[in-house]
Amino acid sequence: MTSLSVQSLPLIQPQVDVSLPADSLQHLPERVLQFGTGVLLRGLPDYLIDKANRQGIFNGRIVIVKSTDGGDMSAFSRQDNLYTLCIRGVENQQLVEQNVVCSAISRVLSAKQQWDDVLQVATSPDLQIVISNTTEVGIQLVQDDVRQSPPESFPGKLLAVLYARYQAFNGDPAKGLVIVPTELIPENGTKLEAILLELAHRNEFESGFIDWLETANTCCNSLVDRIVPGRPDPAIQHALTEQLGYEDDLLTISEVYRLWAIEGDEHVRQILSFHQADENVIIRPNIDQFRELKLRLLNGTHTLSCGLAYLSGFDTVREAMEDDRLAAFISSVMLGELLPGIPYAVDEKIAQRFGFQVLDRFRNPFIEHRWLAITMQYSAKMQMRNVATLLHYYQKLNVTPRYISLGFAAYLLFMRATTQQDEVWYGERNGETYPIYDGQAGYFADLWARLTPQELSQTVLQNTTLWGQDLSQLPGFAESVTTYLTQMIENGVLATVCTQFDHYEAVTK
Repeated sequence: MTSLSVQSLPLIQPQVDVSLPADSLQHLPERVLQFGTGVLLRGLPDYLIDKANRQGIFNGRIVIVKSTDGGDMSAFSRQDNLYTLCIRGVENQQLVEQNVVCSAISRVLSAKQQWDDVLQVATSPDLQIVISNTTEVGIQLVQDDVRQSPPESFPGKLLAVLYARYQAFNGDPAKGLVIVPTELIPENGTKLEAILLELAHRNEFESGFIDWLETANTCCNSLVDRIVPGRPDPAIQHALTEQLGYEDDLLTISEVYRLWAIEGDEHVRQILSFHQADENVIIRPNIDQFRELKLRLLNGTHTLSCGLAYLSGFDTVREAMEDDRLAAFISSVMLGELLPGIPYAVDEKIAQRFGFQVLDRFRNPFIEHRWLAITMQYSAKMQMRNVATLLHYYQKLNVTPRYISLGFAAYLLFMRATTQQDEVWYGERNGETYPIYDGQAGYFADLWARLTPQELSQTVLQNTTLWGQDLSQLPGFAESVTTYLTQMIENGVLATVCTQFDHYEAVTK
């Protein structure tokens, strides 16, 4: 079977629809410098740029900088930097299966071995944009000699690129770049800009460059959201290869949903013209609304559902969504309680649309998202994602939220450890143990060993260290949580869910 490459494109005879790139797309100028080779970048920014190129909108390609020694770059070279994105999922309750051969990447450079080539890209008049995803650890200030070849840190490398550009164009303010980090930390652009300026001072760059750095370049806060699991397992890889009719060592699977929210003004919109090709690339002066929606509706629902679903016998999100009662709980807690409780002014139509998109994502039969993985640092996630929503729900409606209460009770039950081994606490589900990876596991093990369920509920809710305030003071909340916890202990978790939702139709539209 043929391998994917520019030469083999005319020979491909797939069994399924595959969107192949036109030859003209292989010759577009290099307008983007990207730090990172990971699947999230290939599955979202690179795909979106490819989509815009196909529509004649952006007309630019990406030079990738590989900063780490690990991993194999040879696949990019063998395949002329082509890769297949297999988009799988549910959209508007309809299954979606799309295959796109993306051609937005022009070349991949090793920072360690080809640093001079990277700096040469920095001097190109075509270059306009820098994108990065170097993991959350990448955007940190470290003592770095920016004149090394290459500098150690990502901010150091980026500063060296900017300095080379400053020198090449004699400080021309029109030659500044739009920099869009996609690392999953709040205010990622603001933090990166502060680190760049601090490093510039520490490396004693001239004042003219520091002024150009601050005034001619734009670091944008951004938020990315798309599940891109990475390389498929061998069985799925083999099946996809047979369908596609060629071998692709860079084959990537992603869900249908996509969001790239970028903080920026009209200048940013003009430079990032690829946003015109997809309505899910959103450029606005403030993107807090999208961050809140993701945190409160997607992440918050995950946290309130994971213990309940897992203890009910479901291992994955998809399995739970296939059960009418669990699906009813998930949609009810999200749309009925978390949405009205969002502690931020959001557009109700946008919030509802986002909520229905989340439900589609949860139903995705191609993504195996395990509930047990979502329970990691359960207590911290509960505080960060749901406490402010709970408080605002009470403030707004002044009634006890029954679904949040049920989800919180399941959290307490999940944290009931029965054994400890190698400093890890374990709970029990249907005679089998499961690990409790939570910084509060020991605290809960002690409470469960000596308190009744009612005493435990009251004690935990009163713990201001965990929640920032005394949640037992919320009218009816402690009583509701205790009632559900007692029912789950006496009757079983799934049976307790059944009493709530046996005659309830899940929100699906």
